[in-house]
Amino acid sequence: MTYETIRYEVDGPVAWLTLDRPDSLNALTGQLSAEAGDAVAAAGADDAIRCLVITGEGRGFCAGQDLKDPSLGTDLTKIDFEGMLRRTYNRLIVSIVDLPKPVVAGVNGVAAGAGVSLACAADVRIVSSAASFIQAFVKIGLLPDSGGNYLLPRIVGYAKALELSITGDRISAEEAHRIGLATAVVDAESFRGELAAYAAKLAALPTKAIAASKRVMRKAQGLTLEETLDLEAQVQAELGATHDFAEGIFAFLEKRDARFTGT
Repeated sequence: MTYETIRYEVDGPVAWLTLDRPDSLNALTGQLSAEAGDAVAAAGADDAIRCLVITGEGRGFCAGQDLKDPSLGTDLTKIDFEGMLRRTYNRLIVSIVDLPKPVVAGVNGVAAGAGVSLACAADVRIVSSAASFIQAFVKIGLLPDSGGNYLLPRIVGYAKALELSITGDRISAEEAHRIGLATAVVDAESFRGELAAYAAKLAALPTKAIAASKRVMRKAQGLTLEETLDLEAQVQAELGATHDFAEGIFAFLEKRDARFTGT
């Protein structure tokens, strides 16, 4: 499929979804959201893809909603927020969180507003030293959306997430790492190479086990300990029947690196 606002490229077992509106710091539009959602679905449907990277072109990762997007209408004081969010970002965020493969946000530059939520929807965030984060919604009298009230507190904790949301303060890559928002901070000059290396490392792991970990850990947040233990036992039994489990055992016994296939 031909895209106008993103690029979708496959490099071996890693798919790259690049937001491609650099002149607007990759600000989100209805079209970009739809195209990104299509790319996420394509990555999920391709068994050869074992990791998805989401990053941005140019100086920005994602500057949040583009207020010049024609789909918002000409009067910005009368935006149909509920309809717009349900049609666009809500679907995209859920598709990323639910993807049964590891998702890496390569935060190459500023992430603002819904761009923060987009980064938080990924499983890990590899962040350029040139990047920054800002929950900018409060600056225009809004609250975080696109999952920001669900995702960010689960990464950095309730108190810090609330502070960032009600102050709208910008934080550096280093501060993001200190509070747990960034998995790692990489020098801007070597960012692309180190991001690719990290994605390749995840792609070489047993993806069924990763998918199960994502699913069970998310579900466990609403379960009791006893319910979690029961769910773990069920899913562990499923994973114990996979090729990757057998390969991992034999590799351990034979003192060699495992060659996982995701089956």
